Amino acid sequence: MLVTGSGGGLGRAAALTFAWEGARIIGCDLHEVTNNETVELVRSSGGEMKGIAPVDLTDHNQVRDMVEQSVAVYGGLDVVYNNAAIQYFGPMPDFSIDDWRATIAGELNIPFFVSKYSWPHLIRRGGGTIINIASMAGMIAGANPPMIGHVAAKAGVIAMTCQLALEGAEHGIRAVAISPGPFLTPASDRDLGDDQAARAAITGKTLLKRFGHPSELVELAAFLASDGASYITGANFPVDGGATAW
Repeated sequence: MLVTGSGGGLGRAAALTFAWEGARIIGCDLHEVTNNETVELVRSSGGEMKGIAPVDLTDHNQVRDMVEQSVAVYGGLDVVYNNAAIQYFGPMPDFSIDDWRATIAGELNIPFFVSKYSWPHLIRRGGGTIINIASMAGMIAGANPPMIGHVAAKAGVIAMTCQLALEGAEHGIRAVAISPGPFLTPASDRDLGDDQAARAAITGKTLLKRFGHPSELVELAAFLASDGASYITGANFPVDGGATAW
């Protein structure tokens, strides 16, 4: 199983959860130190994981090489967990062209590149599962913070998932998306800091009035990758505390 962005946050939680379920993990990240920390956490818990870092997933050549290395480790590939993303925020019309391009590259190009180069290996194994981490921002607009690039890219991820499911069906490949709402991760803590007003504005949109915890998302991902979800493909699952319900 390949997990992108495994150096922390939801990617680290996914690596730990899937390893606990018995998967053999390949984790890649731009940051070698934090990725190695995830590898050690998985191994110390009794799991099996190999790390590949640093990898710039916005560079398709590096992605191609990373996928080939991943396949070589365990002799194949069954599940692709497209978690890695890079995004920037800002309002119209001040959102810069550079930040727009970087967000599209960091949120839409990455899962496309990883899926593209993994595709032949999934076919070779007789099928598999691609799980794309999208966002509730791909379904509704967001005011806090302003996110014109983020909503466009994540809506693209949801649509791409449907297309992957359509094209993959004849090969036994399932594709599903998970759309998180606000979650407590190192990145969210870094961005929000002690700004309690911003935190309240974000959680106020949820029905449950709180941030999600990584385990509340990755348990769903583990099910979607399992044989128990064999009739599920082309679907998007919001995990957002009810934020998209109203």
